[in-house]
Amino acid sequence: MTSTRVGMLTPSSNTALEPETYRMIQAIHGVSAHFSRLRVKKMTPEAESARQFESAVMLDVARLLEDAHVDVLAWNGTAGSWLGPDRDRQLCSDIASATGIPITTSTLALLEACRIFGVTRLGLATPYVQELNDQISRCYAQEGIDVVADEWLGLVDNLDVGSLTFEETRDLVVRAARNGAQAVAVVCTNVAATPLVQELEKQLGIPVFDSIAATLWKCLDLVDVPLRPSGFGTLMTTGSERRQGYLL
Repeated sequence: MTSTRVGMLTPSSNTALEPETYRMIQAIHGVSAHFSRLRVKKMTPEAESARQFESAVMLDVARLLEDAHVDVLAWNGTAGSWLGPDRDRQLCSDIASATGIPITTSTLALLEACRIFGVTRLGLATPYVQELNDQISRCYAQEGIDVVADEWLGLVDNLDVGSLTFEETRDLVVRAARNGAQAVAVVCTNVAATPLVQELEKQLGIPVFDSIAATLWKCLDLVDVPLRPSGFGTLMTTGSERRQGYLL
């Protein structure tokens, strides 16, 4: 019988994070993943796009996962990277207070990955438009992380993002590994970079922080699951500040 349930709030148009999470989690005995969706179709700098991620909507979705008695929650989306990490921190506080369940987000997991690895010079790889990447760069700078290489694909529709080929994704990450970047972050949970991380790290010689893998990494950490799947990069097998004894 499953002993640990991971619940994830998922963008409705996302087609990558669920299969990739299942792929990683199947090797971990006693852990299962469960998903609930909220409507997200496009990512733009406009206010209408930001309304997709309102706290009240997120809480309703979290409540559905609460019914499944999950042990940990995650907002498996990266909107906080351009709307601001403090927005994600407040979201986590609100949902944790309402449900009593520990929660993280993809953005907060990526930022912690940068702290763990001492990354202050980051290569940014996204499928988004330039304006969103500019906003991400500004938000990350406030967290002490300089985006020194910035690559985007100019996509708005999330279904188009989920249709990227491995070749397109690989090229995007490789292009972001320049200007002295200490790591590359793939900021989007609908980019299926997860299967490519290990080979890209060998090729580039720096960590590659995939949003999907980072989210699961932090979820497993929050519920003290010591077993980690292999073959998905160095982050997945690295202890976080919490596991090292620091208070988050």
